[in-house]
Amino acid sequence: MTATAVREDDKAFLGHPKALGYLAFSEAWERFSYYGMQSLLVLYMVKQLLLSPHVEAIAGFEGFRAVIGRIYGLPADASTQAVASTIFGLYTSLVYLTPIVGGFIADRILGRTRTIVVGALLMSAGHFLMAFDASFLLALLCLVLGTGCFKGNIAGQVGGLYAEGDLRRADAFQIFYLGINAGVIAAPLIAGTLGEGVGWHYGFGAAGVGMLIALAIYLVGRRHLPPDPPLRRTEKAERPKLSAHDWRTVIVLVALIPVLASSVLVNQQIFNAYLVWADRSVDMTFFGTKLPTTWLITLDSIVSVSFLAGMVVFWRLWAKRFKEPDEIGKLTVGAFISVLGALSLAAGAAVAAAAGTQVSLWWLIAFEIFNSAAFANMLPVSLALYARASPPAVVGTMIGVYYLHLVIGNQTVGVLGTLLEKMSATHFWLMHAGIAAGAAVIFLVVGRFFARLLSHEAVGRGGPAH
Repeated sequence: MTATAVREDDKAFLGHPKALGYLAFSEAWERFSYYGMQSLLVLYMVKQLLLSPHVEAIAGFEGFRAVIGRIYGLPADASTQAVASTIFGLYTSLVYLTPIVGGFIADRILGRTRTIVVGALLMSAGHFLMAFDASFLLALLCLVLGTGCFKGNIAGQVGGLYAEGDLRRADAFQIFYLGINAGVIAAPLIAGTLGEGVGWHYGFGAAGVGMLIALAIYLVGRRHLPPDPPLRRTEKAERPKLSAHDWRTVIVLVALIPVLASSVLVNQQIFNAYLVWADRSVDMTFFGTKLPTTWLITLDSIVSVSFLAGMVVFWRLWAKRFKEPDEIGKLTVGAFISVLGALSLAAGAAVAAAAGTQVSLWWLIAFEIFNSAAFANMLPVSLALYARASPPAVVGTMIGVYYLHLVIGNQTVGVLGTLLEKMSATHFWLMHAGIAAGAAVIFLVVGRFFARLLSHEAVGRGGPAH
């Protein structure tokens, strides 16, 4: 048993340690706040914030716009949608970059618990600052820093609940992601509806309240968590060293980052160009009722939850008669399914263009089904892979490195989103399908040549492959 793991006989929460329940519910409310804000962000910028007179009220925006214009090659007369997509990509990529800093702070300076609390307070401040035009950039900064302190460290605490041979770890991350999706389901229904129907700032305020609830749940449940690992502040000689095998494993895990980034582009585009395109081009009428555009995020989350739960059951039933794929195998399956999701959007756009009508909502429903099936075999599985296969001496840092694929992915999503107005929607989504297909092929190759290096047997701390 590791120094941080709880007792193996602690099965108070769905057969898992009681602490997992607190972490899952805390993360659910944190994701409610984060996705409540994110479901509104691009629409808010396109429809109000980046238009006059609001854009002139943003403190420091003129200089900020000039900087991102130089970095991303945005002309001075770039459309509001292109600017919004670029800001979205920059913001969401930084959100996934800062967990590396947060992991370092937790490992060396504050410990996990205090770092998570600081992160929650920064995120709360960021959501409330979104209620004012002038503080928009400061709000984004608080959210970026706060998420960095919170996100990677709470995921690390989930992994730390289990001993080295405890096979419940993979299922724990599935449950953890169910909590995430519960928060995402509620976020557009509450924050999204308030933002689109009442006022943008009411939606952002609701997100801030959600973050405070997340913090309260975490603090109540802290007593059920194992102690934080000891801080590693001293000279290098006292740090655990990596073996040659550990270094090979780290190299493979790092090399997988751009492949993972390519595989998630379709999913990550949901909060950017997908929403803008749907708002303009999709008939959002469902059985006679016109739905808010942000409710597409709720639809995505409802289907995702169903597939997350369904995949846990499916692979357990599959394992009774066949060999269950390892994490790389599941990632390959997920990437190929993601291609089908992008093709659904391309087909819907092509049919609508040929008929001269708006895109049917049913094409988006088909996309959500394929995308959620892909998600269930990718994001939680890849996180479990990095939490398990990473050498113990650097597991916190490697979880931070893992989030680099979302840094690269979201940065790419922002850049690709600027092409929405420059090419047909059919070609736009076909481009995403092609990128996902390339990632799937690379996963096949990795599974063929490097599976043993990342396997349970080779690492020697995850039990037999299952």
